[in-house]
Order: sequence, then C-alpha cells, then structure tokens
Amino acid sequence: MRKSVLVIACGALAREITVLKQTNGWGHLHLKCIDARLHNRPGLIPGRLRDMIRQFKDEYEQIFVAYADCGTGGDIDRVLEEEGIERLPGAHCYQFFAGAERFAALSEQEPGTFYLTDFLARHFERFVVRPLRLDEHPELRDAYFGNYKRVVFLSQTRDEALLHAARKAAGRSGSSRPAGGRGSFQCDRLETVVRRVRIRRRDTDFRRNRYLQLGHYRGRCGDVFEWPDQ
Repeated sequence: MRKSVLVIACGALAREITVLKQTNGWGHLHLKCIDARLHNRPGLIPGRLRDMIRQFKDEYEQIFVAYADCGTGGDIDRVLEEEGIERLPGAHCYQFFAGAERFAALSEQEPGTFYLTDFLARHFERFVVRPLRLDEHPELRDAYFGNYKRVVFLSQTRDEALLHAARKAAGRSGSSRPAGGRGSFQCDRLETVVRRVRIRRRDTDFRRNRYLQLGHYRGRCGDVFEWPDQ
C-alpha cells in the first residue's frame, strides 16, 4: 500500500513545514528536503527535484513540491509539468513568508530591499558570508550589497536570539536602515493537497486554515519595525 503525501522541500523551509505538520496532526504527510545550499547554484535544483520525484513517485499517492521558482528561470516549473507535480506558488520563499500582497507592498515601498528569513538569520555566515567569501575579502561587501537601502526581516517567531542574529546580518550587509516584520507562512496550496487526500480517505474532521501564523504568535502579518544600527 502506498503512503499518502510526500512533500519535497527546500531545506530552508523544513522547520516551518514540520511545525505545520505537528500543529495540524498531519501524520500522513512525509517530508524530504533538498540541501538549501543549492540556492547558491540554482541551476542544479531542477535536476535534483526530478531525481527525487522519480525516486519516490511509486511510494506515495501524491507528491507536492515546496519550492518557488528560486531563480531557476522557470526550469523548476518545466520539470514539474513533465512529472505532473504541483508546487507552492510564487517566485521565492520571501513571498511565501510575507504573503503575496504584503511582499508586493514592501517591494514597492523600497525596491532596494534585502530580505532575511529566520533560516537566513540563523545561517547567514554559512549561506551568505562564506559562500561569497566575505570572511576572506570583506572589501567585496559593497560590490554585493551596495545597492540595497534596507533589510526586512520576515520572522516567523518573536525570538530575541534571532533578532540579534538578524541585526548582525544587517550589519554585515551594510544596510543603514535594517527593518523587520512578522509574517505568516502561506500554505493554502499545501493544505489543498493534504485536504484532497484526507477527504478521499473519508476523514471529515479536517479543518481548513488558509493561512497559519507560525511560532509563538498567531494572526495577521505583523507591522514592519525598525531597530538602531548595530
């Protein structure tokens, strides 16, 4: 008998999807992640997705992909169309966390915005500083970040350690006006997949929540706030 649902996700979304699974009791949903470091080489992501889909397609009733386009220029969508697989809508995970309308408003307010998520705040050294060799050549900072005017922190939790890490990352990027906001993980397409399978299994207790706020706070997207330069 095949298992119900497999979500193949970017490793940068693993924590949030695990929280959704635990919060909603989605025991039938399994998660497998691809190394988030591939975002530094996005051309490799579509092939890796294809390999994982074909590896597991016979084990599951349904596979869903928790990736956006992620800088692949439509190559992820071409693979998913060939394989008959859906993904989260959007261009990148920043849109997932802020919500499409909120992200559009932030982008219109200041096009020169560098975005941080909880994942990037935790792993800024490993995923930004060291791959760009800023630890060895700090003089490259302006070449990478010189056109950014602010940093927006799309945090899913009110966590002082993460806030400190985001401030530090904003300082490394050279932004003069770091800012942050609390976002909600847009999971309506993921829930559609889970709901379809559960209804097919005659489970009538599934309750739909179009948007779920993760972490310690629930509700609407939080306001952007600013902190002093570090």
